[in-house]
Amino acid sequence: MGDYFQTIVDLDAGADEAARLADRAVAWLVTEGIVLAERTGCVLGVPLGHPPGPDWHRAVADDDAEWKPTDGLAVVVGRTVFDGGQGEAESVTCPRCAATTPLVTDHWDTIDAAWEPFRDAIETWQETGQAEVACPACAESVPLPEWSWADDYFTFAHLGFTFWNWPEFTPEFQARFSGALGGHRTGLVWGKL
Repeated sequence: MGDYFQTIVDLDAGADEAARLADRAVAWLVTEGIVLAERTGCVLGVPLGHPPGPDWHRAVADDDAEWKPTDGLAVVVGRTVFDGGQGEAESVTCPRCAATTPLVTDHWDTIDAAWEPFRDAIETWQETGQAEVACPACAESVPLPEWSWADDYFTFAHLGFTFWNWPEFTPEFQARFSGALGGHRTGLVWGKL
């Protein structure tokens, strides 16, 4: 079975403002009734999270409103590689030339030569917050966070909100969430453990 998650990632938050923005977004979620202010052991991977609130259904599609979330919200502040959990990223696309680099074969075997520069860049980004990868097609050096990953498998940021075992969010909720973050661009990473 496993556990499913959706992480709304603030793509614009800097390290110096992530904690403040996290508090602001949680206050908005509490005011909206989507999560509770109290923190309990309702999430995976961290000791405490915010349980679903009485109006959690305002974040999900009407046809999913019957499926009540079984776990809560974990707020992640600090330089983090947000990923889709199980599986691998299938491919990555250069934002400069739009060339797509396959990272696995049709049989889901990793293509080591293609993965190596990205694997090294991910490690460097985790350590320093900066890394670039030269595109195999155009040779342009591109900052790691600007690459587009198939199925949004990776996102590199300083602030994320992971909702465990919730129905799928609506685009309207995601847009309102962005507004609560001061209009910052957001990304959605979803996956399963």
